[in-house]
Amino acid sequence: MPDTTTASIALIAFAVIMGAWEVFRRWRAPRTWKRRNRRRAEHRAPALRVVKPTVASAQLDIVMTATFAPRRIMSRGEAAVFYAAERALKRLDVKGRVMAQVSLGEILSSPDEAAYRAVNSKRVDILLISNSGLPLAAIEYQGEGHYQGTAHARDAVKRAALQRAGIAYIETTPRHDADDLERDIARALGVTPQMA
Repeated sequence: MPDTTTASIALIAFAVIMGAWEVFRRWRAPRTWKRRNRRRAEHRAPALRVVKPTVASAQLDIVMTATFAPRRIMSRGEAAVFYAAERALKRLDVKGRVMAQVSLGEILSSPDEAAYRAVNSKRVDILLISNSGLPLAAIEYQGEGHYQGTAHARDAVKRAALQRAGIAYIETTPRHDADDLERDIARALGVTPQMA
């Protein structure tokens, strides 16, 4: 009988010691990682540090020491469609403007926050707007390499959101010419094409 009691006490003592060790290890681990990460950050080059400044003056300091270069906002194919859309609006006598690379978050709103977040950062290649600034139609240029990865799904999201807002959605490809685009714009806007 005494052997059973001794074994039970030893087992309980072992469990208490292991529990205490686990508590100590968990308490100490974050401190060790923080120290290790701090040492790594000190040896890291300043250019690799990720800084998320929220104060405009801090952002200005970062921008003033950085290098910038212009980037093309449209491919050559998109630019050709952009200028063809401008000419089409003029020929169709539509009072409006053509814009490039417009964020859906700027032209759509929704009381459903999740739905708004789903479209907020997506862009349309070309947007036709009225003279009062209302979106009339979005034009998506489907270039030769367009449908890669999740492009079909992204386009479906854009198309659905625009159509639910009453904004026409026009798809064009390199096989479409300026006359095809003009017909598509006229149909989308409900305008009768001018006779030549």
